[in-house]
Amino acid sequence: MPKHNYRLSHTSGFSLLEVLIAMIILSVGLLGIAAMQLVSLKTNHGAYQRSQATILAYDMMDRLRANRVIAMAEGYDITMATATPADPGNSPIQTVDIYDWLSNYVEVLLPAGDGSVDCTTAGLCIVIVQWDDSRGSGITNTTAQFQITAQI
Repeated sequence: MPKHNYRLSHTSGFSLLEVLIAMIILSVGLLGIAAMQLVSLKTNHGAYQRSQATILAYDMMDRLRANRVIAMAEGYDITMATATPADPGNSPIQTVDIYDWLSNYVEVLLPAGDGSVDCTTAGLCIVIVQWDDSRGSGITNTTAQFQITAQI
């Protein structure tokens, strides 16, 4: 039986080095994809909050239009950081609307959500919805606002 002499090549282990370099390149690429996904999630969440604020501002504007006389008499006017009114029970409609809007929607749907309403006797109303946008912007203590001005 012939005996074969197998010599170790000087290039043994070269393919392992190629695999190691390919794994490093692949892992850097996957980390980049993960970072892009994280940024995408943050911006999508910020867009969701802006959409919610827009809907809430238009909701209050519709309430003002439904009760135009009371709104023009400044019955709906509230400022930012006003304490949420207690459960209104059988209070006037504007008190019920303000309570419902602030406590059931703005404060629930937006982090640190707050709102203000300012109407003039001429029927020009400004509705502002404010919330904490720290999660969406990545900067601590960032407040975002959405403001709508309309004639009712």
